Amino acid sequence: MKIRLAFLLCIACAGTAYAQFPSRPITIVVPIPPGGAPDIAARLIGQRLSDNVGQPVVVENKTGANGNIANEFVARAQPDGHTLGLLADSQITINPHLYKMPIDTLRDLTPVATVAANQFVLTVNPSLPVRTFPEFIEYARKANPPLPYASGGNGSQHHLTMEMLKQRAGINLLHVPFKGGAPAAAATVAGDTVAVWSGSSNAPQIKAGRLRPLAVSGAQRSQQYPELPTIGEFYPGFENSIWLGLFGPAGIPEATLSRLRTELRRVLDNPDIKQKMNAAGGLDPYLTTPDEFSALIKRDYEKYAKVVKEIGIKLD
Repeated sequence: MKIRLAFLLCIACAGTAYAQFPSRPITIVVPIPPGGAPDIAARLIGQRLSDNVGQPVVVENKTGANGNIANEFVARAQPDGHTLGLLADSQITINPHLYKMPIDTLRDLTPVATVAANQFVLTVNPSLPVRTFPEFIEYARKANPPLPYASGGNGSQHHLTMEMLKQRAGINLLHVPFKGGAPAAAATVAGDTVAVWSGSSNAPQIKAGRLRPLAVSGAQRSQQYPELPTIGEFYPGFENSIWLGLFGPAGIPEATLSRLRTELRRVLDNPDIKQKMNAAGGLDPYLTTPDEFSALIKRDYEKYAKVVKEIGIKLD
């Protein structure tokens, strides 16, 4: 009888915690300035989440240190589900291998849910005499001196993705780092560099013919560029997608996590949200189970640890 009573009390307490969350406004921290794809996604999700749970959802932009400021802010927050971070995969799985981190991203952050995914497009300056991915590889293999490519900075995903391609294709390219993806793309448009991995923000440059797309980095062909092959079609197993996830501090109660995950799935299942995310930032809603999300983080953490070690990246 005592055991049954204790069990019923546990259920009642869990139900109360579930019902009480959220009890005040929710803050979603974004590591980039307003206007970028993650910021747009956070605001779209935040508005719909607010409607669903009956509390305001505020988006705060905490920039700097390649996302580590936002990482730490979320990790140090009260673990009650009211402070979350819409964080990029690079902050969780790349930064720990490049920086002296103020937190342990695997230990001090709780993966709540995947939110969105995207992939890179390999683009070149149209003056380069190549029109297909195989032609680019062959041209790069013969180039002397090596062709210069732009990235968003040492250790950025632009950088690591190209280094992964160099290793698989057996080519040599000269890395020219910039402070962000936008100036890297601008340098390639200007002809200062000849290639760059473009994100969704470079779609207008591609559409206008100022950048020539050759292939995509994901496991599947892009809905935006269905005519482009994946790198994996030439080098099986090659895949480097970009994902965004919602994280909270370690120690969030399971009942609160369950409520958050349920409401986020409702938001991301909405066709209107999918259309708006795709139109605003070229992002696709990305739904996984908690176990799949944890496995994804572990896989990418180990993958980038290997790449960083092999390249021997030295930060500026």
